[in-house]
Amino acid sequence: MEPAAAETLTVTIPDHLAGVRLDDALAQLSAQSRSRIQGLLQAGNITAHRSKPKRSRKVVSGEVFTITLPAAAPLALEPEAIALDILYEDDYLLVVNKPAGMVVHPSHGHDRGTLVHALLHHCPDLPGINGIQRPGIVHRLDKDSSGALVIAKEEATMRALGVLFAHHDLERQYIAWCRGTPPWHRYTIDLPLGRHRHNRQKMAVCHDGKRAVTVAECEMRHRLRYSRMRLTLETGRTHQIRVHLSHLGLPILGDPLYARPFHPDKRTPEPLRNAILALRGQALHAELLAFDHPVTGKEVRCVAPLPPHLRLLDTALIDSQC
Repeated sequence: MEPAAAETLTVTIPDHLAGVRLDDALAQLSAQSRSRIQGLLQAGNITAHRSKPKRSRKVVSGEVFTITLPAAAPLALEPEAIALDILYEDDYLLVVNKPAGMVVHPSHGHDRGTLVHALLHHCPDLPGINGIQRPGIVHRLDKDSSGALVIAKEEATMRALGVLFAHHDLERQYIAWCRGTPPWHRYTIDLPLGRHRHNRQKMAVCHDGKRAVTVAECEMRHRLRYSRMRLTLETGRTHQIRVHLSHLGLPILGDPLYARPFHPDKRTPEPLRNAILALRGQALHAELLAFDHPVTGKEVRCVAPLPPHLRLLDTALIDSQC
């Protein structure tokens, strides 16, 4: 496959985005992330009437902007023969069941053993995203979360999937095992999220954050005040499910950021106690990913089986109800 060349996009501000910050508006219109747009603005790769606009200014209906996407830089990564649990694959994309404990893309301290390293071995010609180090990756899961993740195999599909995620035109359902039981069966959590003021690694509910919506359904209430929750994402903010549930007093078992350290008491049956103590991260699994294929138009619907440690936890909860 030939390296991707630089690409130029021309976008016109529609009426409904008038008054929105420039970086936000261009992110929505180009299927690029806001941080990517900010980087392109800083590099002078976005122009309006041959001038360099400021990212914080408000846009006006009818304005025309030219966005130049530089050619992707070569990846300095070595493919690794790591087995993948593939739920769906064709010439354009694949969906994998990511295991808990695997980092999606390389970062500081994670320069080997990532999903990207495995993908480069499976599909050597994956396109880059944002220019480098994230070939084919359109969205991600936290390191200790497992479940369904879609990867693009070529540039056009990657851009089309980016639009699906930007417009939330797909179905994503997660399962979480929590401490506590809610007073409701089904509840729409509509709470804005932003960076935690004192810990930049965390997110928090804050009035000036971005809108975040999670539809929560309690599938099982345990007599010892545990619950299994099914979560449907209507937005996709960082740590959205983990923060929303913690804020409602339903922290996910094993969550190292948003739940306090927890040791089951003596009332807890031994199999359940052992399953909880064996967790090495949040008990959160992306079970369902469904969307219309950006090329064929057919529905792709993938259900990711539970990993062994979560299957053990779920079985222990069910058995100890008796």
